[in-house]
Amino acid sequence: MAEPYDFIGIGVGPFNLGLAALTAPITDLNGLFLEQKPHFDWHPGMMLESSTLQVPFMADLVTMADPTNEFSFLNFLKSTGRIYPFYIRERFNPLRAEYNQYCQWVAGQLPMLRFGSTVEWIEYDDGAQVYSVRLTTGERFHARRLVLGTGTEPAFPGGCGRLEGPALHSADYLHRREELLQRSSITVVGSGQSAAEIYYDLLQEMDAHNFELNWVTRSGRFFPLEYAKLTLEMTSPEYSAYFRSLPEETRDRLNADQQNLYKGIDESLINDIYDLLYQKSLTGPVNTNLLTNSQLQAAHWDGASYSLEFIHHEQHRSYRLSSEALVLATGYQGREPDFLSGLAPGLSRDSRGRLAADGDYRVDAETGHGAIYVQNAELNTHGFAAPDLGMGAYRNSCIIRSMLGWEYYPVESRIGFQQFGAPVSTRQEFVSTMEGAPL
Repeated sequence: MAEPYDFIGIGVGPFNLGLAALTAPITDLNGLFLEQKPHFDWHPGMMLESSTLQVPFMADLVTMADPTNEFSFLNFLKSTGRIYPFYIRERFNPLRAEYNQYCQWVAGQLPMLRFGSTVEWIEYDDGAQVYSVRLTTGERFHARRLVLGTGTEPAFPGGCGRLEGPALHSADYLHRREELLQRSSITVVGSGQSAAEIYYDLLQEMDAHNFELNWVTRSGRFFPLEYAKLTLEMTSPEYSAYFRSLPEETRDRLNADQQNLYKGIDESLINDIYDLLYQKSLTGPVNTNLLTNSQLQAAHWDGASYSLEFIHHEQHRSYRLSSEALVLATGYQGREPDFLSGLAPGLSRDSRGRLAADGDYRVDAETGHGAIYVQNAELNTHGFAAPDLGMGAYRNSCIIRSMLGWEYYPVESRIGFQQFGAPVSTRQEFVSTMEGAPL
């Protein structure tokens, strides 16, 4: 057996790509990253020309861990001759297509990345004390640790995963946009940024293609992403630690209640949509419907159109819409890869069977095997910051510290002005101590 890698990262999205960039200069860590796609391409079906990230450029792959790193977004701009245009533009949030170009630029410089490599099975070799990772080609690689960054997959409402006809998930929007524009009616289902971007894009095409456009959400409103500064402190090490300390039931409730902190729409986009609706209304009623509090229950394709069944939550009423095309901008969900089945007995889980990450993002139970870390699979244990690009460098700094046993990149423990738990009274602590002291 060849000398094992210190770790193998499985999946190359932004988070594991950031780990590759941050470990590149560390001679004490020898890593390999495996990705089944032929090259890096981040959400190509939603790469609308004017779409921007919902986070500023400092939330790149490396800056929040190491501002001097050669793989920073600013160095990408300098290297590609675009730093002055970006400066003159005076907008902190990069275009989504620009961020994808940046990630591809980084990926092209990291020799430890192997694209076109599909993992089929992983098992632990007790004799060699390494994980054995087998590809579909039959190749095997060995490592002392694993970092799982396999990402998420499109989520569909119940019964809508295998619909016939021109139904699609937002992940495929650009690939099938021209097909949609030929329909006489289109319904977009969803309440987040992707739904808003698709609705706005289609709204601009309504007059030229003469179709009816519906936008339906189960949320009570088309709510903006909350981006106030004190709210942003909740994407912090101390809030993550506070969240982990809460009972599982409380954490689940908070995740359901905090969706406006990570699933909302950019306020500027909401305003742009309203302004365009207003402009179109000057010449008569706009052939569009915006419906809230409405959850899709079923969809039936009759060969020509969909019959969409909704229930209005506040009125407890059911109603139907007819639409020739359907776009499900219903987000993404995590799925545990099949290749982990052989390691299942050694993985830490919560009461609902979900992977349960500790403070170092490890999900390996006390088996004596090597560490297994997760990227963006810890919503249930760490809270809404799990998918936040701005926390990627921090999480990778923690993973690197855990692998090395010492801090290569400084890891902040407190960054905010506010406290998230009940304050501890020094006076009360003193009284309680004295009450229990011997006379």
